Amino acid sequence: MLVRVANGAWAGLFGLMSNALEKRSIMLVHLSWGARLGLLGLIVFAGSAIFAPWVAPYGPDEVVGDVWEPISAQFWLGTDQIGRDLLTRLIYGARNTFFVAGAATLLSFFMGSFLGFLAAVRGGIIDQSLSRLNDLMMAIPTLIFALVVLSVLPVNMLTLILVMGVLDSTRVFRLSRAVAVDIAVLDFVEAARLRGEKTLWIIFREILPNALTPLFAEFGLRFAFAVLFLSTLSFLGLGIQPPEADWGSMVKENKDGIVFGIPAALIPAGAIAILTISINLVVDSILSRTTSLKGGRG
Repeated sequence: MLVRVANGAWAGLFGLMSNALEKRSIMLVHLSWGARLGLLGLIVFAGSAIFAPWVAPYGPDEVVGDVWEPISAQFWLGTDQIGRDLLTRLIYGARNTFFVAGAATLLSFFMGSFLGFLAAVRGGIIDQSLSRLNDLMMAIPTLIFALVVLSVLPVNMLTLILVMGVLDSTRVFRLSRAVAVDIAVLDFVEAARLRGEKTLWIIFREILPNALTPLFAEFGLRFAFAVLFLSTLSFLGLGIQPPEADWGSMVKENKDGIVFGIPAALIPAGAIAILTISINLVVDSILSRTTSLKGGRG
């Protein structure tokens, strides 16, 4: 029975992924100009992060000029506080930012959505226990919680991903449980229960297909929040550690130049803003075109 359920769950997941990709490809044709502009921004940032060693003009830690040199033909965005090319640091910073924020968002969705679906399907003491634990974690300010944990643990990428993923999973749990509670009372779920299907089958084959749209949109928003959260931690000194770079640490390293009218700190801050706006443009377009999404997020 367990083998049948597992095989069915995997088959369902692959089928859902192919169907979702087909629907997304059709939706791209009807995206608004704002959404297309946002999608273009995401492609540029993601492409820079993936192909950083080939598109960056210099090495990430290579000192190539004087301190805070202005924008020129040699340095398109100028140099930073020790003479490194700012464009190169921005490109490699995009790689670290995307990797940590993306991995943390995936972890939060795996944890939050599964536990949210489990609470909605099982109900009773399991639902109450998971919901009250989630409420307890959400009652603690996220930034304070992260600062306390990171102050006693070694700060590296794995720790950042785990801390950010666990903290953000509380928001995903709340959304996924709210969506799954409405789906769990529908006739096809009751029919699956009467057939004797187990919990994993109901979660992966009955509830997940009907919850993909709100979860897909929420994934984009949570990724944007993860980028902002990582940048905040790095600005406070508990994010990506030197000599590695991300956009938040670049703002911190170059913030003293603002006093002298040097825009080195504003460039990575602008990249964070553009990325966030790009994500929101794409997500808002999906929200406006999907009626089921409006109901799921209301």
